[in-house]
Amino acid sequence: MQPIMENQHVSPILALQQQRLLLQMEYQAEKEAFRKQTEEMGLQRKVKRGDAWYPLKIGKSYYNSLNQLVVEVFRQDDEEIEHNFEFGKPVVFFSSQASPTITTSINYFPFTATVSYADGDRMVIAVPDNGQLIDVQSAENIGVQLFFDETSYKTMFNALDRVMKAKGRLGYLRDLFYSQQQAETYSFPPIHFSYLNRTQEEAVNKVLRAKDVAIVHGPPGTGKTTTLVEAIYETLRRENQVLVCAQSNMAVDWISEKLVDRGINVLRIGNPTRVNDKMLSFTYERRFESHPDYDLLWAIRKAIRQLRAQRRHRDDKYHQKLEHLKERATELEVRINAQLFSEARVIACTLVGSASHLLERQKFGTVFIDEAAQALEAACWIPIRRVSRVILAGDHCQLPPTIKSFTALKAGLGKTLMERIVENKPEVVTLLKMQYRMNEEIMRFSSDWFYGNQVESAPEVKFRSILDLDIPMTWIDTSQFELPEDSGFSFKETFVGESFGRINKAEAELTLLVLEQYFEKIGKARILDERLDVGVISPYRAQVQYLRRLMKNKEFFKPYRHLISVNTVDGFQGQERDIILISLVRANDDGQIGFLSDLRRMNVAITRARMKLIILGDASTMTRHPFYKKLYEYIEALD
Repeated sequence: MQPIMENQHVSPILALQQQRLLLQMEYQAEKEAFRKQTEEMGLQRKVKRGDAWYPLKIGKSYYNSLNQLVVEVFRQDDEEIEHNFEFGKPVVFFSSQASPTITTSINYFPFTATVSYADGDRMVIAVPDNGQLIDVQSAENIGVQLFFDETSYKTMFNALDRVMKAKGRLGYLRDLFYSQQQAETYSFPPIHFSYLNRTQEEAVNKVLRAKDVAIVHGPPGTGKTTTLVEAIYETLRRENQVLVCAQSNMAVDWISEKLVDRGINVLRIGNPTRVNDKMLSFTYERRFESHPDYDLLWAIRKAIRQLRAQRRHRDDKYHQKLEHLKERATELEVRINAQLFSEARVIACTLVGSASHLLERQKFGTVFIDEAAQALEAACWIPIRRVSRVILAGDHCQLPPTIKSFTALKAGLGKTLMERIVENKPEVVTLLKMQYRMNEEIMRFSSDWFYGNQVESAPEVKFRSILDLDIPMTWIDTSQFELPEDSGFSFKETFVGESFGRINKAEAELTLLVLEQYFEKIGKARILDERLDVGVISPYRAQVQYLRRLMKNKEFFKPYRHLISVNTVDGFQGQERDIILISLVRANDDGQIGFLSDLRRMNVAITRARMKLIILGDASTMTRHPFYKKLYEYIEALD
């Protein structure tokens, strides 16, 4: 055990052992939740939650360029349910002995498969090459559901174990991040970038000067991605190759796309969440199969499969032929990989994806971790093992990591590596202070509450609005509405299903009515000509699905469907819309607001709006909390 460090109550090793224990609790909690979901939750609920596709049509199976056996599947259910399937997630096939509505029994097939990519209602799934796919192809009433992600946890445990034992550079970074010891820097005169503002320029310079670590703290709309892309571009003038990671596939796609637009050769490990030609063109898989040597490799692999299929027991030359072909295939694979990796300037993947066998023994000067405030500390250590300096970007005042175990959360699993370094080393942090998204009045509340009033609006967005003399923020207090007793409707929340959340049907109806009235004020022609877009947000998934159904059935919204998205707060992370409506749902006599008391979520919700923000909620319930009281008073004072 290391001695307790100066200025710290606990040594890094003890703190990381504590992390490991909490991660173990989270692992058990998630595994248990998954077991319950698999055994007890009805099939329709899984489908509604986006965790299962049923019924399923099985398409063709083939070997992909990475020599994996894959099968195409198509979702038959036409409900526009957003699903949670994406590259790398484990799945399991099942057959149901019933009609889609009444499930009698579900039989799971005895193997785990992996999503290769999912696009709309089509998914490609990599399956074990051991003949079990035939059972799936010949069965009836087939579905597929997400499976417990054991691999990610194993990878995080392994990373923590290695960091605890580490000597050398990794040991140095570990001890540095857990102490108040000064991080080392290079010194050189500042570089000027004409297209960046003052704090963005400062952030890029701080990244370039950092020997150990730097943090870009980007509040909503402040151009964090622009700054990060610039910092990566400048770093590549000094280093041959960098590693770029993020917690989610979507964030990796977003930054990869921006880097490609900048003319940088990016190699994306893993498949993108949005499957279009531009995104696919820089994936490892697509690059691999467009290599000049690939056709030869494919022919050799095909010969290996044929040889195995025709194996004769007494053929002495069988092994000799097989070994020869396998050696030739390996040689070609190594050559193609070496070329792909040597040409790429940026290797981009998720944090867990950085443990890929493709990156074995690869070392990098720098890792850039975007969305660092949404990632568990253990996940951040996975890529850090490969590098000598770390650049983190994100905003710890927005969405935190998702944690299932309440006990682990209370004990500190939610504290991210970014937060830890921000606390221990404020000198390595640059706060981006100029925002380009919101009307000044929408932004001001968030800036005051979360960022010490340091964020300012760029002149070109300060007064942006849709209608003349419009008030940019309004709160419609649902407790003011009286509904007849016999209407069967009330503005009180109701509870749906265990862990599925809450719903407020009257508030949902009102939300769409308010949007309809606002649209009538603006006028159809203008909405369509200017493509004014709208986000309807609710923290509760049940409310989101109810709102989607209501909107689908409302004739009024037909012409505007392509301009309106309805989603949870998490679903809107990193996005913005001209008009945002938020349905808060909570309305009860005890002032209970549940996870709405995690104010970071609310910060995300209110800062999605460029020009108009409408909040619908029961003020008597919400304003018992000091944050919502202040928000309500702030909005009332705008009138």
